[in-house]
Amino acid sequence: MKIGLRTVKTAVGATLAILIAEWLGLEYAVSAGLITVLSIQNTKKGSIQLAVQRVYSTVIALTISAIFFLLLGFNAIAFGLYLLVFIPIAVRLKVTDGIVVSSVLVTHILVEQSLSLFWFTNEMLLMAVGAGIGILLNLYMPKMDIEMKQQRQKIESIMRQIFFCFAQDLKREPVYLDEKKLIKQLSAYLTEANEQSRRHFDNQLFADSRYYIKYIDMRTVQLRVIKQMSLSIQSVSILTNHATKMAELVEKTALSISEQNPAEDLIEDVNQILTDFRQSELPKTREEFEGRALLFQFLNDLRYLLELKRDFTQQFKEDKELLKINAS
Repeated sequence: MKIGLRTVKTAVGATLAILIAEWLGLEYAVSAGLITVLSIQNTKKGSIQLAVQRVYSTVIALTISAIFFLLLGFNAIAFGLYLLVFIPIAVRLKVTDGIVVSSVLVTHILVEQSLSLFWFTNEMLLMAVGAGIGILLNLYMPKMDIEMKQQRQKIESIMRQIFFCFAQDLKREPVYLDEKKLIKQLSAYLTEANEQSRRHFDNQLFADSRYYIKYIDMRTVQLRVIKQMSLSIQSVSILTNHATKMAELVEKTALSISEQNPAEDLIEDVNQILTDFRQSELPKTREEFEGRALLFQFLNDLRYLLELKRDFTQQFKEDKELLKINAS
């Protein structure tokens, strides 16, 4: 049986919350442990946002319940009417995660049948202890940098294989790799990496970690372009004399796929072949025309794919330079 980090933090946090609540002399100290259990999240930002929501909803819940208890007394009808009013307000204010916890705290007021300051303070302190312990424990999150770097390397490795398949298609050589399977695999890796990058972003309270999200977004758009390139190359029935140069360029692209490569030289190479295309003789048959049009589309898609990488590199280069200027 494997015990995960979140399970350990939940058990330790609930215990600490109850002990602290008892040390402070709070009534219903066990509720602090329950609040901690419900406050442990997968990310730091998620934990803080949830804690803020619950504190906010608790203030609203105690206020609304106090009105009904004053008007109707401490009974089930007053509690039911409190829920009837509180739940829609919580939904409207987008603090639904606090409905259950806040209502549990309200039941303490109902049981004690008292609206004294002591009980309002007691309930707010229970919330503060439970949510506070949850936030403190969530400040420790295992670093994902190494895992994300490995994920990016896998993504780039699959992209290289796909481009080598494209090159073999252009040379009409046997393709030993399953191109469609590689594209599906790339899509799966990008989905997983997207979840990782956003989880990493939510675990950074102060550092700017947009880079990982933007990188995966860029590769995801490139995946859509790759799918279109695959359709184009598979639809070509007759290859023109430009196919050999294109194959060499695609192989060069495959070897150059890297997180650090700005792709500017490759874009120039694509533009040169496109210029040669425009200056060459017009096709003589319908099949030659269709084949040339598909290859032309393939080249335009390749240029767009490379421009996405160039723009991504330039964006973060400018961001780093701005950071240096502001720091000086």
